[in-house]
Amino acid sequence: MEEVKSGVVKHILLAKFKDGISEEQIQEYIKGYANLVNLVPTMKAFRWGKDVSIENAHQGFTHVFESTFESTEGIAEYLSHPGHVKFSNIFLPQLEKFLVVDYKPTAVQL
Repeated sequence: MEEVKSGVVKHILLAKFKDGISEEQIQEYIKGYANLVNLVPTMKAFRWGKDVSIENAHQGFTHVFESTFESTEGIAEYLSHPGHVKFSNIFLPQLEKFLVVDYKPTAVQL
């Protein structure tokens, strides 16, 4: 297995919103999360989606948020950036639970 040479690092957040939060509110939080691309220079891209698996192995996590960075140092800068700190202080209390994983995509040589 060979690590992709681009140096890209993915920051994945799995989330389950608290009961009682409306779909409209969730959409506003997603817009706020997506806007971090405009605020944090090291954040290069943002994507999100809802669980559509038929395996029922999601353990209650309903949403996936994927941010792209050029390095682990870029994630560190993102985490301490005032825009991210402000958003996190609003967003994270809305979640019943969450899980974060950072990884460097790796290609398999066959």
